[in-house]
Amino acid sequence: MNQEPTTLYKLMVLYMLNCVNFPLTTAQIAEFILDRDYTNFLTLQTVFSDLTETGLAHSKTILNRTQLSLTEEGKNTLHYFENRISDAIKDDIRDYFTSHRLELRNESSIQGDYYKLVNGEYEAQLVAKDGDVDLVGIRLSVPTEELAASICDNWQKKNKEIYRYLTKELF
Repeated sequence: MNQEPTTLYKLMVLYMLNCVNFPLTTAQIAEFILDRDYTNFLTLQTVFSDLTETGLAHSKTILNRTQLSLTEEGKNTLHYFENRISDAIKDDIRDYFTSHRLELRNESSIQGDYYKLVNGEYEAQLVAKDGDVDLVGIRLSVPTEELAASICDNWQKKNKEIYRYLTKELF
């Protein structure tokens, strides 16, 4: 694998993480990079791994998503090597965030996952966050995996209405 392009991809990911004040999922970063054919999936997975192993990015798996955030060491590295990213790529990244910021933030803030309990039932765990603060957390025990998966899907689609309903009824 050519080192120079891999270095560029690492710097691009660091630049993306530096452009936002919330963690990005690996899927969100991949969507941008792969849709524009900057590199392929396997190379990008290596980039994610290298960034976390070297301490330039922090990886955290929350429910069903792996999120990346920039470490202080990553910020320092980006500061020294940002000039290796072309202005065209920086513009592409900034344009992407301008048009997708709210969507990306919501995807990072709304989380839902489920797992099997020892009694054979499933528990759906739903969270809405604002930055690092949990706004609401809900756990629901249900008899089937299909129902748990459906609850998580509906949480992604209807979280605002559910949160509004809860605050209206409880406040």
